[in-house]
Amino acid sequence: MLKGLALTPPVIGRIAIGRVVEKNGRRLPEKDDEFTLTSQVQNQEGWVVHPMDAQLRKDPQAKLRSIPVRLLFDDPDLSLRAHYTMFDRATGRPLCVGDGESCKRVTLSGMQSLPCPSPSVCALAQDGHCKPYGRLHVRIDAEDGGHTDAGTGATGDELSSFVFRTTGFNSIRTLSARLRYLFAASGGLLAALPLELRLRGKSTTLSHRTPIYYVDLTLRSGHSLAQVVALARQERQQQAALGLDQAALDEAARQGLALGEFEESSEEVASAGVIEEFFAEPERPESLGPSSEYAEVTTPPTLKTKLARKLLATADQGGTHAGA
Repeated sequence: MLKGLALTPPVIGRIAIGRVVEKNGRRLPEKDDEFTLTSQVQNQEGWVVHPMDAQLRKDPQAKLRSIPVRLLFDDPDLSLRAHYTMFDRATGRPLCVGDGESCKRVTLSGMQSLPCPSPSVCALAQDGHCKPYGRLHVRIDAEDGGHTDAGTGATGDELSSFVFRTTGFNSIRTLSARLRYLFAASGGLLAALPLELRLRGKSTTLSHRTPIYYVDLTLRSGHSLAQVVALARQERQQQAALGLDQAALDEAARQGLALGEFEESSEEVASAGVIEEFFAEPERPESLGPSSEYAEVTTPPTLKTKLARKLLATADQGGTHAGA
């Protein structure tokens, strides 16, 4: 087993609520008011639409605002991975990943474990380079319950996933809460629940009454919590009788994620377009529009921030000389 390489859930497609558009010669992120399912392949026009996108829309002109899904794991932290993350925008290399209490940071002295004060009070994050970055992995259910031809990219492969990436507070907070509530209410049977991703909108003072869109995870339409929990228990019993071990699958995923210092390598970040879509430098605040959940306005670094960075750099250099 390779050390330093995190084993993440296999991905066969992306779930997006935005795109990258060209404005004034620059490629900038832009939010959308519907889901789009794409493959992991890009061409000159952007990401290639996944066949499942048309299958779920039914009407080509209809907006896709709900997706029937199931989770791969019972553990909420395996399905949704969210951290404060800072990337090197030039290389895509992860530089610092933390949870608000502790972080792993690449320094001149090597990899270090340090306190993580969160981006709002971290001297290294004042330019908006560090953001909450979440990845939700789900299986998409087709009309016949998800057992479709794997050649079409549907969920015939029950160990593959579609990934929804976001740096939006609303999506990360809502998905985190839903996963924990559903985990508690179902007795830990998250992977057996028939669920649905929904796109929701809301207006805030900062959005100037323009709706901002975020992603929620709910029960399927027409199902009550008692009904889906009863079905989940029945399904789990049937799986156990067939020899399927969900607990062992969760543990294998947990061990695989722990193999790497960071979950994603620079190659994965670059190929997925993460920097361009979620961590791009804004041209002007007004160019991004109030509807963008992840296009946040950044301010120039203050003198205090610059001094703090200089002290951190000096401390790193001192550690390097001491180690020598």
